[in-house]
Amino acid sequence: MSDLQPTVFIVDDDEAVREGLAELTGTVRLRTQTFGSAQEFLDVYDPAQPGCLVLDVRLPGMSGLRLQDELIARGVILPIIFLSGHGDLPMAVEAMKKGAYDFLEKPVGDQAILDRINAAVAEDLRRRESRVEITALRQKLDLLTPREREVLQLLKIGKPTSVIAKTLGISQKTVQVHRTRILEKMQVDTVAALVTALHHCETTPQTGHVR
Repeated sequence: MSDLQPTVFIVDDDEAVREGLAELTGTVRLRTQTFGSAQEFLDVYDPAQPGCLVLDVRLPGMSGLRLQDELIARGVILPIIFLSGHGDLPMAVEAMKKGAYDFLEKPVGDQAILDRINAAVAEDLRRRESRVEITALRQKLDLLTPREREVLQLLKIGKPTSVIAKTLGISQKTVQVHRTRILEKMQVDTVAALVTALHHCETTPQTGHVR
């Protein structure tokens, strides 16, 4: 996983808002970068950089919602906290449906926005760590032979050795050998642990660029 320091990216066309938010986040020793437009942010953002995005809804040129769409299209997993001075409920609903972390109406209290920023940064780090783990698990799965994959599929749904042997037309001893090799390659001690890891793998989206 990236060892880059988490950064709060602030995109707002109001310079006073940008400076105020940057100063506020600095009080809790969070690194910030500020931008006056969505395109300025896109021009320099590296998806490997963890943190969160504090984003104004209404911007000159590309709007905040359009920037959200662009980040989704690029597979970027950065949590977005939208800021709106217009109380536009339909926009808030649309943003949240598309996965925004939060949608706050200006003016926002200092502690309230700091709490959301800290939570968003923590969530981003958790997501990135999870994706690193999933990538490693998928690489281990690639080491399995076709027969081992067949055995694994039956182990996943709780089939006992005798049933797996009958289903695949092999001996129970052969099933046990495959089972041992599967656990060794997947670097787990029990089938239960393996099933839990596989479930996590299957339910975690593959989007996002993590180095």
